[in-house]
Amino acid sequence: MSVRTRFAPSPTGSLHIGGVRTALFSWLYARRYGGEYILRIEDTDRERSTEAAVDVILEAFDWLDLKPDEGPFFQSRRLERYREVADGMIQAGTAYHCYCTPEELAEMRAQQTARGEKPRYAGRCRGRTEPRPGVTPAVRFRNPDAGQVVVDDLVHGRVVFENAELDDLVIMRSDGTPTYNFGVVVDDADMRITHVIRGDDHLNNTPKQINLFRALGYETPHFAHIPMIAGPDGAKLSKRHGAVSALEYRELGYLPDAVLNYLARLGWSHGDQEIFSRDELTRLFDLGSVQRSAARFDLEKLNWLNQHYIKETPGPKLAAQLGPHLKAVGVVEAPAERVEAVANAFRDRSKTLREMAEKARVYLSDDVKYEQKAVQKQLQAAAAPLLRAVRDGLAGLESWSEAGAQGVVDGVAAAAGVGLGKVAQPLRVALTGDVASPGIGVTLWLVGRDRAIARIERAIEITRSQ
Repeated sequence: MSVRTRFAPSPTGSLHIGGVRTALFSWLYARRYGGEYILRIEDTDRERSTEAAVDVILEAFDWLDLKPDEGPFFQSRRLERYREVADGMIQAGTAYHCYCTPEELAEMRAQQTARGEKPRYAGRCRGRTEPRPGVTPAVRFRNPDAGQVVVDDLVHGRVVFENAELDDLVIMRSDGTPTYNFGVVVDDADMRITHVIRGDDHLNNTPKQINLFRALGYETPHFAHIPMIAGPDGAKLSKRHGAVSALEYRELGYLPDAVLNYLARLGWSHGDQEIFSRDELTRLFDLGSVQRSAARFDLEKLNWLNQHYIKETPGPKLAAQLGPHLKAVGVVEAPAERVEAVANAFRDRSKTLREMAEKARVYLSDDVKYEQKAVQKQLQAAAAPLLRAVRDGLAGLESWSEAGAQGVVDGVAAAAGVGLGKVAQPLRVALTGDVASPGIGVTLWLVGRDRAIARIERAIEITRSQ
C-alpha cells in the first residue's frame, strides 16, 4: 500500500511553528517512500474557524513550498458524510443517542469528583430507546467495557491503555457537527491515510480513535507522536519566548530553506550533520530517528543556519527575497541590479533579511541617520580637507567603479601622509552615518557617485560646526 500522510490544522489562529514541523515530518515521510501528502482543514468549530486563518495556513505553506499532493479538504464540507457514518453506527449498536443535558452532565461529574472517581460519562443513556421530549440528542460511541488498546507508536514504542479508563465519547454534537476524534477517524479512513504523524499531545486520543476504527471496520493507520517543541526554559514554546507563527519568521527575514532545515533537526537527527538540502532530507528522513523528549528551540542556531543559507543563495534570488524587507524599512523602489549588489555586499554580514535590509537602506535611499558618537569622533575639523580631496577625486573619475573609488581614497591618504583609516573612517560616517560598513571602495560604489558627493559635502558642513 502506498504511504499516505496528512496534516490537519484547525483554522482558529496563526499557524504555529510546531505545526509546521509536524507538516514537514509528514511531507518528508511521504516523499521518502514515494507516497502522497494530504492537507485537511479541520474547520468544524464554527465560532473560532475563519477564512482568514485558512488563508494564513495556505500562505505559509506556499512560502515554505510544502504544497500538498491533495487538498486542501475541508471538514465543514463533509458534514453529511459524518452524519451518515454516525447513523450507521447507531443502527449497528456501536453508538447511541444521549439526551443528557449539560447541567446533568456537570452534576454527574461533580458527584464523581466528590467520590474521588475519575470524571466520565456514567452510561445513563446507553440502554435508552425512547426519545426525550424537548431535547435534541448528541451521539455517543459505545466504547468497549473491557480489554486493552495497544498503540505501537513509531516514536514512543508500545503504549497500553485500558478500555475501562476510556469514556463513551460524544461523536456527534446535538448541533449535527462531529467531534474531533470522530471526524478524524472518518476522514483518515476515507482519505486512506496510512501514517498519522502528529504531536504527542494527541497520544491520549489515539486509543479512542483506534476503538472507533475497529467499530467501523476500518483499517487502523500507523501512529507516530512526535515530541512538542519547548522554549529555551523547557516550557512549551509560546509567545513569551518570541515568534511562534510561521509567517512571523518570514516577516523577520528568515529563508524558507533555513526554517525547514532547522525544524527538521528539531527532534530528529542523522549523525552529526546539521545542514541538509531538501533532497537530502527527503532521502534520509525516517521516524525511527525522531527523539521521544521535547526539543528546545534555539534562536541562535536558527540564526546560524539562516546566515548559511543567505551566503549560499544566488544573487538574483537573494535580491528578490530581500525586496519586501527593503519596502518594510522604507526603500520603496530601487533598481534590481543595485539591490543585488547590496545583497551580495552584506550576505556575509547579515543573519536575517530584515537585518540586511536595515543595513542596505542607507545605500538605496537618501535617508541617512547619523550616530552622534561616530560624528563627534570622526567628523572633526581635521577631517575636512581629507573629505574635500576625496570629493574632488570622485567627481573627476571617468567611470564609476569600486576599484576607481578605492583608488581615490588611497591616493588622498598617500598625498596627506596618513594611514588609510584616517580617511576611510570619516568617509564612512559621511556616507553611512556610522563607522561600520564594507570596504570603503565597495561602500562608495554602492552609495553611488551623486549620493556620495552630496553626503561628503554634508559631512564637510558638519566638520565646520564641530
